[in-house]
Amino acid sequence: MQVSVKAPMCPSRGVLEHVTSRWGVLVLAALVERPYRFSELRREAAGISEKMLTQTLRTLERDGFLRRDAQAVIPPRVDYSLTDLGREAAEQVWALARWTERRTADVQAARAAYDEARSA
Repeated sequence: MQVSVKAPMCPSRGVLEHVTSRWGVLVLAALVERPYRFSELRREAAGISEKMLTQTLRTLERDGFLRRDAQAVIPPRVDYSLTDLGREAAEQVWALARWTERRTADVQAARAAYDEARSA
């Protein structure tokens, strides 16, 4: 079976949605650096709710991008790290995120020019 993200029923669309979601990108980008505990990830991806982080982590773990390491200690400790598949995906989205940081001023200038032309 040929996989094409352009095909309406292609399963790759779901994978793309998970990897490129707002929180998926931030979680993957954080984990490129090192493994994180839940609370550390929540601080790193500033603005994410506990519920959304839990949902994002479960989705990425189910897709095979994350490894969840729960240690039976008091207090409980859970670490999240990237699998090999996750590292590959994270490097791709991290490159896009870095490009976005570098080119945001250009996008803002284009928006301003567009808005000015539309209002004239």
